Amino acid sequence: MTVTTPKGFRAAGLAAGIKANGKPDLALVVNDGPEYGAAGVFTRNKVKAAPVLWSKQVLTTGRLRAVVLNSGGANACTGPEGFQTAHATAEKAAQLLGCGPIEVAVCSTGLIGAQLPREAVLAGVEKAVAALDTSAQAALAAATAIMTTDTVAKQAARTDPAGWSIGGLTKGSGMIAPSMATMLAVLTTDAVLDPVLLEPALRAAVRVSFDRLDIDGSMSTNDTVLLLSSGASGVTPEPEAFTAVLREVCIDLAGQMQADAEGVTKRITVRVSGAASEDDAVTVARTVARDSLVKTAIFGADANWGRIAAAVGYSDAAVEPDRIDIAINGVELCRGGVAAGGRTDADLSGPDVLIAIGLGLGGGTAEIRTTDLSHAYVEENSAYPS
Repeated sequence: MTVTTPKGFRAAGLAAGIKANGKPDLALVVNDGPEYGAAGVFTRNKVKAAPVLWSKQVLTTGRLRAVVLNSGGANACTGPEGFQTAHATAEKAAQLLGCGPIEVAVCSTGLIGAQLPREAVLAGVEKAVAALDTSAQAALAAATAIMTTDTVAKQAARTDPAGWSIGGLTKGSGMIAPSMATMLAVLTTDAVLDPVLLEPALRAAVRVSFDRLDIDGSMSTNDTVLLLSSGASGVTPEPEAFTAVLREVCIDLAGQMQADAEGVTKRITVRVSGAASEDDAVTVARTVARDSLVKTAIFGADANWGRIAAAVGYSDAAVEPDRIDIAINGVELCRGGVAAGGRTDADLSGPDVLIAIGLGLGGGTAEIRTTDLSHAYVEENSAYPS
């Protein structure tokens, strides 16, 4: 159940020699049509990788035939040479697929600052085109080839009873914060859609999925989410129904990223209600999710609600201290800004932790997913693989 679940898509993944360890490092997803609509959402980081700059240009046409993705190098902060490599990659794929370079997006992930081995990438594209297939094995190979510190491939798909599907693959384990939580994602659908609907549907789905995943507050230079539409099912869904299923697939993928985050021992959901607005609810939830003292307390299975209250208080949202309620895993620990129970009453021994915060100011609600801050996270990020 992945990018090749919808009709009209093929995929491939293989080792092109970008990674020194010989592991898979190049993937290709191709839309065989008959429609080629596409939309994309990219990092808001001012430092953007060469493939992001290229793919943003490509997406101005609202049309894509293929996406080339590589791990083993971010191709970020690489100057004109890096942009030329991204362009050459698109040109190579276009030549082999019989389309124009402006119809090929490029995505990269890995270490920032190093040039990609261009000849290896181009040779890998040629091998990937030859290996394209509609099978689940080919899709898994593609999802595996974009992994960096990920430990498992991440895929999802849904098929509507009316006969159309949405599939997707993603990678992301660390350096995850909005925009989009380092992550790359390719989503595919065989629904027949008006191309102008693709971008708003994608943005609506990303807003409540990838944008609500915040592992370490570090925004990547390479974040990219692409949506490709083949129209091969021949079925036209209602826009609201399509967006709902797209949102479901994106939330599934974001959950897989949370579960595989670097050094994770606890999967934390911060749920805020009673905020003055949804934006305020997001602000409070994100502030708590990013707070190092909260994250280390949860790692130690310590229901230290005082750290949570402090984080709520320094957020940029409207807050009235004497209205703050806090519960952890269903146990109320703070009511009206004062203690309501003992910290040891909440059981944090399991892998899932729900922090529920009530602000008592309005109807705004939001959730942010995050993880604890563990020894393993520090060790992994103090010796990031090349």
